[in-house]
Amino acid sequence: MYARRHPFLFFLITIVICSTIMFSGFVLLLSFGSKMVSSGFTRNNALSNGNVGIVEINGIILSSKKIIENIKTFRDDDSIKAIILRIDSPGGGIGPSQEIYREVMKTKRDKKIITSMGSVAASGGYYIASATNKIIANAGTLTGSIGVIMEYANIEEIAKKIGISPVVIKSGKFKDIGSPLRELNDSERKILQDLVNELHLQFVNDAAKARGIDVETMLTLADGRVYTGQKALDLNLIDRLGNLDDAVQWVGELAGIKEKLKPVYPKEDKITFIKRLADTLFKDLNISGTVTDNLRYIIN
Repeated sequence: MYARRHPFLFFLITIVICSTIMFSGFVLLLSFGSKMVSSGFTRNNALSNGNVGIVEINGIILSSKKIIENIKTFRDDDSIKAIILRIDSPGGGIGPSQEIYREVMKTKRDKKIITSMGSVAASGGYYIASATNKIIANAGTLTGSIGVIMEYANIEEIAKKIGISPVVIKSGKFKDIGSPLRELNDSERKILQDLVNELHLQFVNDAAKARGIDVETMLTLADGRVYTGQKALDLNLIDRLGNLDDAVQWVGELAGIKEKLKPVYPKEDKITFIKRLADTLFKDLNISGTVTDNLRYIIN
């Protein structure tokens, strides 16, 4: 009876109840989050119990802070003899990818660090992977996508139809370059194209240097196309085929670890755990990274 008289209010109450139940579920998950075990590898803060550190790079790369912190933690811990980057990412921001690349380049002076690619390690994911000592991937891993893209939506016609006209007061000729309320002119397009070309060349030079491939060869591979792990192996973009377990055995050999290999993850805080759950949800919903990164420069 109440639902028939007040359908909208009833709907709101139902939403609140469902949200409360979902929140309670999150709390329960969080209570177990730091005790997770994955493929027999412990996820805790007792680094002295392990000798191979695993740093995960999952989803869109929007920030480098936590990843760099994890790399440094393992690098500075004497009980950790080698590090694996487990990358499952389609790419992301240029700045964060370059920052992680630089940290990996510094880290491999002290310890062996290799990449294990998951289902996808493309674009910025490959940028980071190229800096490690070795790269291992599955035959069906999607990688490559070496390139840079800049995009935005032009809504000029829509704005006209609903009676919106932009009023722009700017300090310089190009200050509103890329405005969605007007078309690019030729000089602006050239500026943006030159910028993309410069960023692309940075990507190519860094990847070529780290992989020991001459720049001209890398340029022929860096046209934005995606490669399978098998094809990437043939092109010398990776070094071996295998899964995460294979990566653990391999890095143990490279680092000369004689004792039993004991892989460990950094302690996973609650915020990171929520982000992992959200990333999984977004992946299930097929939410595009390029939408998340709209009006950003992204490696893609």
